[in-house]
Amino acid sequence: MSSYLEHPHLLPQTVEKRLFQLDLAATALTASSLIVVPTGLGKTVIALMVLLARMDKGRVLFLAPTKPLVEQHAVFLQRVLKDRDLVSMMTGENSPEKRIESWGKSRIVVSTPQVIENDLLSRRIDLKDVSLVIFDEAHRAVGGYAYVYIADRYHREAKSPLVLGITASPGSQSEKIAEICTNLSIEKIQTRTENDPDVAPFVHEREIEWVKLTVPKELLLIRSAIEELLKSRIDDLNLLGISPVRIDAKSSKKELLGLQATLMSSAKTLANKSTFAAISLMAEILKLHHAVELAETQGPDALARYFQRLEGEALSRSGSKASRRIMQDPGFLQVVDALHNLEVEHPKPAAVKRILREQIAAKPESRIMVFTNYRDTATSLLSFLKDEPAIRAVRFVGQSSRDDDQGLSQKKQAEILQKFRAGDYNVLIATSVGEEGIDIPATDLVLFYEPVPSEIRSIQRKGRTGRARAGRVVVLMAKGTRDEAYHWISERKEKNMNRQIRDLSDQPRESMQKEFLPRQLQITEDPAHLAKMDESEVQKVGKISAKIFVDSREREMAKLLESLGLEVTVKNLEVGDYVVSDRVAIERKTAHDFVASIIDPERNLFRQIADLARTYERPVLILEGRDLYTTQMNAGSIRGAMISVAVDYGVPIIPTEDRNETVAVIAQLAHREMREGREPKVHGHKTARTLKEQQEYLISAISSVGPTVAKNLLKHFGSVEKIMTASSEQLQEVELVGPKIAQRIRELVGGDYKG
Repeated sequence: MSSYLEHPHLLPQTVEKRLFQLDLAATALTASSLIVVPTGLGKTVIALMVLLARMDKGRVLFLAPTKPLVEQHAVFLQRVLKDRDLVSMMTGENSPEKRIESWGKSRIVVSTPQVIENDLLSRRIDLKDVSLVIFDEAHRAVGGYAYVYIADRYHREAKSPLVLGITASPGSQSEKIAEICTNLSIEKIQTRTENDPDVAPFVHEREIEWVKLTVPKELLLIRSAIEELLKSRIDDLNLLGISPVRIDAKSSKKELLGLQATLMSSAKTLANKSTFAAISLMAEILKLHHAVELAETQGPDALARYFQRLEGEALSRSGSKASRRIMQDPGFLQVVDALHNLEVEHPKPAAVKRILREQIAAKPESRIMVFTNYRDTATSLLSFLKDEPAIRAVRFVGQSSRDDDQGLSQKKQAEILQKFRAGDYNVLIATSVGEEGIDIPATDLVLFYEPVPSEIRSIQRKGRTGRARAGRVVVLMAKGTRDEAYHWISERKEKNMNRQIRDLSDQPRESMQKEFLPRQLQITEDPAHLAKMDESEVQKVGKISAKIFVDSREREMAKLLESLGLEVTVKNLEVGDYVVSDRVAIERKTAHDFVASIIDPERNLFRQIADLARTYERPVLILEGRDLYTTQMNAGSIRGAMISVAVDYGVPIIPTEDRNETVAVIAQLAHREMREGREPKVHGHKTARTLKEQQEYLISAISSVGPTVAKNLLKHFGSVEKIMTASSEQLQEVELVGPKIAQRIRELVGGDYKG
């Protein structure tokens, strides 16, 4: 019997045949399935088997969360199929016109989900003839992630839908696994572990070691000092009596974030000084909690970098008040001074160097991945290792950038991975971006700089080794710190995950789904929401397809409107957020947006309203939320702005409580216009910003300079050029401009570019 797969579309002797993969694929063809197998055991090959069986029935859509992973899957399929032109790749780098062309001519489309979501909402494509959708890294199919919307559209549109979800780690909570299954309409769960008899022959040995390290007492003293600052904020918060639960210094970050979300939600319905004081304290608590973690698990260098960012936030015009208050605390300033004078180091960097030396000495051709939670640590490690000739290390981080830390574009990431495979680099110092979606089959050692409390992330990290050959996993643990707690949390969650998957794999679909619904469908199932709609409109939900254009910045609202049966088309609208007919267009603003746009020259409420009133016969402003008067802006100014919108511009204001009610109002307006025989028609253009407004915006964009200071500077100097060439002393002659603002302007104008 051949040890390779055989199929009319497949090149001979390209894909090895493994019986457990055939078994999983065969079952997946009988019903939509979630397949859970460890990294390195050929999830892509299982997907290929199902794809080959379904591609003659219609187009196949293969989704992956990142561009590198999309490229990886597309290259694999083009390599093993006889006709490589059957496969096309779609990412955000392709123009909409090019994507439409690729979709029309391809049998297999490999894409990021965001691109497919955008093209569905823009009605450039549909899923009617798609015979199979593969969701790679299917554990992402929760909340508002694009997988959820695509799966919903697929099951509403496709003639004969079949879904295949593949992942190494769906999570340890049965509720989350059930939510994934419901969101993807999964009917069966199939799983294999490395211990299963049919899998064991293909598993390479993977040794896991724990290295326990002692943190110097001097650094622990700094940690204790930060903890005292943290405790004082926690005591203040508990004394307010606003928090529904009491917290302490041992509360986890997850618990603190949950409490912050609860307080933010409370502020929308119970706006008072105590609530906002609690929210402000929570912001300080989270920042200090993070500082404690850095002190005990990362070391002085990472902590110093964090303190520098807090200082930058405190000085910035757009920075948080929490950062300012922390930086003004005498106790915190003492901590900063103690850190500056610290003469000891955290033991982890030295341990990393020692372990890498030993690995490379024993096996010179080794490829090693070092995982850390923080970019600052990755930067520090790279600097710490640069003098070791045998260690050719490179930093591998995500795309986002900040002032003091440049991210990596996907092109640069791909270049680094190619050099890592080729041996130009032998050590990859990676943050979470390296945990999934990259193809590095020959890693000999994975080093955890710290344990992670997530079973998903831990499994993905460990899965980077032991794939093509035997591998080694080393985890550093600082004794007496949260490293130890995170280790046990991860171990417990991983065991629980395997148990939950086994239990759920034997249950029928109905019991897996429980009470979960895809988020975008919940609005139509909410009786309280439907009660806000006219009875006749309720009957029409899902039956009448009124058309509506929605601005591309309102995608989440577009999904909700679509779930009410409207025919939504997402496009870039120059005027308004929603167009429901040739005469009715809607501008939607939350209470916070409304207040911000009064004073923000970039958003300029009155220009937006003027454009709306000029362009459409029946313009409407929807003002969403109860927290209109909870900002620092004078209530009279807010009322004056609303009066101006209604009286000066003739634009009626419709208040709504939340986005659910906003969606109901928009849907009702769309149905009303449809009954009048009116079709939506987009027209109008933004009014160009005047030279005066452009000058004010340019200067106000400088850190620490707001609209008022920008106007003062322009009035004093008379031009942008003269502001930019002024000395620090000359700048300080202007009202409201002090030494810090003057310094910021001079740094921007005179500082060297470090790109």
